[in-house]
Amino acid sequence: MVEVVGVRFKQSGRIYYYLPKKGEQYSYREKVVVESQKVKNVAEIALPNKEVEKQDLPEDLNTILQIATDKQLEQVEKNKQDALAAFDITKEKIKEHGLDMKLVDVEYTLDRSKMMFSFTADGRIDFRELVRDLASMFKTRIELKQIGVRDEAKKLGGIGPCGRPLCCSTFLGDFVPVSIKMAKDQNLSLNPAKISGLCGRLMCCLNYENDEYVRLRKMMPDFGERIETPDGTGKVIGLNLLSEVIKVKLTSRETPVEYQYDELVMSQTENG
Repeated sequence: MVEVVGVRFKQSGRIYYYLPKKGEQYSYREKVVVESQKVKNVAEIALPNKEVEKQDLPEDLNTILQIATDKQLEQVEKNKQDALAAFDITKEKIKEHGLDMKLVDVEYTLDRSKMMFSFTADGRIDFRELVRDLASMFKTRIELKQIGVRDEAKKLGGIGPCGRPLCCSTFLGDFVPVSIKMAKDQNLSLNPAKISGLCGRLMCCLNYENDEYVRLRKMMPDFGERIETPDGTGKVIGLNLLSEVIKVKLTSRETPVEYQYDELVMSQTENG
């Protein structure tokens, strides 16, 4: 077992493991300075000191450098303000170069040794001239990163169809695979407008209850299946999976009858 600490660079970002500084105990949401990709940044403690199996960790773990000082936290805020100004300047530069790309975000590292620019585009972009312009203007290393529409939604945030802030920008660390089969398994409308998020992709929340729907579908009878009920044989014509209610058209009755799944199991046990 290895003692590690989990940190996030963004509120809803992925959790990265670091080794704690010798003898240090860290608190949830405490700000610390770490090194990532050879630059220093301030991160937030997401998982305080905990023991993790060695095989579940990356091979090379960096050690937390220090708890962030007030001066460093002030620098972070200044960097954010300067990044906002740089965002507007960069948009104008993109227009000057005639590049078909949409700037999404600008960030400074803690020590301002590098600036990161995130953008979306439909295809590959030759931004070499733009990088030279930005490096000359901001006097630091420049990194441009093309991101997808889901990453854009995560960075920008917004309100989803449910009326709540987007999951990806509030608590989802990583995107999970979502498929149209999940919508089918949950008997949802396959209208793209109803099952797509602000990013235009399938909503992440389709994954949340999917395992339960899959379990219930395996457990309960399917549409059209003939089953035994307390009132005789019938055919399944409706299912409410989460309520475990089965609607049956009985051979002996005109009006369909609804049964709880447990009722049918007991009936089959008594008759079996």
